[in-house]
Amino acid sequence: MSLLFVLALLTSPPVVLLLLIGPPVRGWPSMEQAREWVQEPLTEQTLAGALTIGAWLLWLMLAYTVAMRVLVRLRETSAWLRRLPLPTPLQATASGMAGAAVFGVTTNALTTAPPQPPEASPVALQDEPPPDDPGEATHDDGIEVSGGWLPRDAAEQLAAAAALVWLRRRRDYQPRPTSRDDTDLAPLPPTVAAVQAALADTPTPPAALTTNGISALVEVLPAGGVGLTGPGALPIGRGMLVTALIARNRHPTTSLITTKAALASLLGPAAETLGRRLPLTIADSLDELVRLVHAANHSADPYTTMQRQDAAPREAGHRQIVLLDEGDGDETQVKHVVEASVATAAVVVALGDWPGPTWHADSAGYLHDPHQADGNGPRLCVLDQTAATDLLTIIALPDPAPPDPTTPRSSLPRAGSPDPRLPRQATRHEPRLQPHVPRQRPYLRVLGDPQLLIDGEPLAIRRSAALQILVYLATHPTGADTAQLTDAIWPGLPRRSLTGRLYTALSDLRGTIRAACGLHVIDHVDDRYRLNPAHVDVDLWHLDAAIDHAATTRINTSTAWQAVLDAYPADLAATRTWPWLDPIREATRRRILDICVSLATAEPDSHQAFQLLQAGIRIDPYNADLHKHASRALTALGNHEAAAELHDHYRQTLTRAGVDDPASHRLSPTIQQ
Repeated sequence: MSLLFVLALLTSPPVVLLLLIGPPVRGWPSMEQAREWVQEPLTEQTLAGALTIGAWLLWLMLAYTVAMRVLVRLRETSAWLRRLPLPTPLQATASGMAGAAVFGVTTNALTTAPPQPPEASPVALQDEPPPDDPGEATHDDGIEVSGGWLPRDAAEQLAAAAALVWLRRRRDYQPRPTSRDDTDLAPLPPTVAAVQAALADTPTPPAALTTNGISALVEVLPAGGVGLTGPGALPIGRGMLVTALIARNRHPTTSLITTKAALASLLGPAAETLGRRLPLTIADSLDELVRLVHAANHSADPYTTMQRQDAAPREAGHRQIVLLDEGDGDETQVKHVVEASVATAAVVVALGDWPGPTWHADSAGYLHDPHQADGNGPRLCVLDQTAATDLLTIIALPDPAPPDPTTPRSSLPRAGSPDPRLPRQATRHEPRLQPHVPRQRPYLRVLGDPQLLIDGEPLAIRRSAALQILVYLATHPTGADTAQLTDAIWPGLPRRSLTGRLYTALSDLRGTIRAACGLHVIDHVDDRYRLNPAHVDVDLWHLDAAIDHAATTRINTSTAWQAVLDAYPADLAATRTWPWLDPIREATRRRILDICVSLATAEPDSHQAFQLLQAGIRIDPYNADLHKHASRALTALGNHEAAAELHDHYRQTLTRAGVDDPASHRLSPTIQQ
């Protein structure tokens, strides 16, 4: 309304003057007209001209005032845009409702289903990408990632396999007080991180809604095998490769046999290096494949037989899945494969033409049987080469080749205080490391369940992305830019589609904190966001100060170690499974273990040394080196029975977690790092 009033005020006077009187200047007056005006200045014509000129001057003053005001507003808006202010949630909601009303006013019926309320959505609150977002999305029956789609069951098993990778890294780490090897703290591949992020804050759907790609495949495919044609043939083949291998952890009676040609078609250049590390059987030809199918049906898993000499006979219910390529062998060899599959009840899938039934596979992963009226089959996992290689990396056995020392290592963030040089007190007493929470000053607790406390009461943060931003900035005290935040919170998605979601989460978070305590907790300078240490206190920063003090002190080491234990009540964001947390969480834990082993090694009293190691084991019950040091300490005390009990308890802990015992040299056919 203000804009309409200003426009009317600017346009109405000129229009009226032009219509009633005409333009203000019709030409310069002649000498005769000038003499007449001097002789008789106050005539009807001169008065009308003077009033007209006065009206135009008033309009010019008004136009000048408006123009100057517009320039001032433009300068203010430019500065405001540089600070990236965002609409409030109420304004955003009102704008969305107004837009929906405008576009839906002439529509009699909805063309798409209305969105669910945030409480009923299976994804994090208000963080679901729009339907046309090409990135990752979570549904009841599966998860979409950049490069494909996975059934929910397979995605959960892959997330469990990724967790096992970090447990094995914890198990194999050897604490060293002087130098630490952090080459194994590299983040997992982007597709794995995208799957973890999709499952991080979503509840598990009912079992009836979950889909197991392998079970669906075995149930619907015809006996003797089937050929898959169409744009989804190769993506479905890669999905079968991943789901069949990941299913071995839950269904060890499932085995996968393929050929070199098929593996090369599926994985491309990575087939040769990655194939020999996967728990599958690779045949050079179809004749060898037929022999392997018959052998696997009457004995142990071919992969297990090659790795273990004491393999047990195959238990009942064994299911073989055979992957073939279109160019594998001639018609006679293919016929032998068909006969072997019928005799052994193996499931053969040919990626291309097949002498038997041939189904069409679309790019979304749906199978279509052309001989049935309703030929729509189940939806199977579909992956491109990059996504399949990323997911197979966490299933494959460790690469025996040592890492290249010339390869540059990516620097991992050190979760510490904003000022690494903390001032020391002048007294001989130990510095106070317990946080002091003044009134109305927010206290961010990230060790354990992340919470922002104001006057001791947790502040309700509605958005999962906003909570992630707080924890991420707490672990990066020097700040993070927009690209770093979006890559961490929404891995695998294009940044251009995430900037608005990030700004919305930041605006809502900053507004909520400012309304609760009146402080600006998050600073934004030069496109970098950071926590203001003058306006917020973080428990992780106190832990870092305690670790630095314990690592450098030479007196009162027991007091310094106790301060570390007091400052470490639980792991970093222990209740969250955000994928970017794992390297930082493990790096923080390793700094504490280094101090533990250093103090225990320098401790002359075996009882005190064992107590130190016991505290370290409580922090990381999966570390093999800590248990080895603790067993030695008990043996030095002459308590051999307690040492044996400690070892047995450690093996039971690994078994419950699904991690193989490092003392065992047998290769398990289940998922390996």
